[in-house]
Amino acid sequence: MSARIIAVSNQKGGVGKTTSAVSLATALAVAGHRVLLVDLDPQGHATLALGFDKSALTISIYEVLAEDLSAQSAIAQSRVPHLQVLPANQHAAGLELLLGQVEQRETKLRDALAPLRDRYDYILIDCPPSLGLLTLNALTAAQSVLVPLQCEFLALEGLAQLMQTIQLVRGRLNPGLRLEGVLLTMYDGRTNLTREIEREVRAYFQAPPSGLGLPRTPGAVFQTVIPRSVRLAEAPSHGIPISEYDPGSTGALAYATLAQEVLAHG
Repeated sequence: MSARIIAVSNQKGGVGKTTSAVSLATALAVAGHRVLLVDLDPQGHATLALGFDKSALTISIYEVLAEDLSAQSAIAQSRVPHLQVLPANQHAAGLELLLGQVEQRETKLRDALAPLRDRYDYILIDCPPSLGLLTLNALTAAQSVLVPLQCEFLALEGLAQLMQTIQLVRGRLNPGLRLEGVLLTMYDGRTNLTREIEREVRAYFQAPPSGLGLPRTPGAVFQTVIPRSVRLAEAPSHGIPISEYDPGSTGALAYATLAQEVLAHG
């Protein structure tokens, strides 16, 4: 069977996007599934979070998209069994500009990943915190989008814009693209604000379709929420995923539960 390709995307930074991409990929791999994590963010934080030295990489996502090298040639094995990485290095910052100058710019990533789909069960793409050409490539290549959403004031402000982008991609480039789910991150159930935001987000997807992006459904928000966690924040600085850094922590357990929800989606 071909891999399910999931883009992890939110144009707002600081919402736990890379943490979610790395931690979910790791949790799926720990569950025994073959996983490829694609670091499409020029910052390369997913690459760093899994312990790779960006400066030592000779082949990365840049060479794959800019120089048409095979994606297989750039893939590296992580410290986690069953989890491989298509990493980003310091050259990735030039990708956005370069893609704007080539033909078929929106489908470069899709074409690069096509030969790999039979080798994995899941391919997760860590997108940049923007809605530029790199994110457009991810949405064109993916079957679904997972949206980390921080539990803070005006959390829904950028959600409509992302939904409009998804709708645009569905209409022009990828008709099968769907919403994998919205993931509430940095959740603190002790505060009234967090609980209010959760109610607002879940209500947003229970309302009738309004033309803003994908049809809203009651199940569009994951039941799993990701708590605020010092251990989650610490793990990337050690280059170790949370499942190894502190497997019994609330963050590690939450992402393991999220993986089961994703697996249940089929």
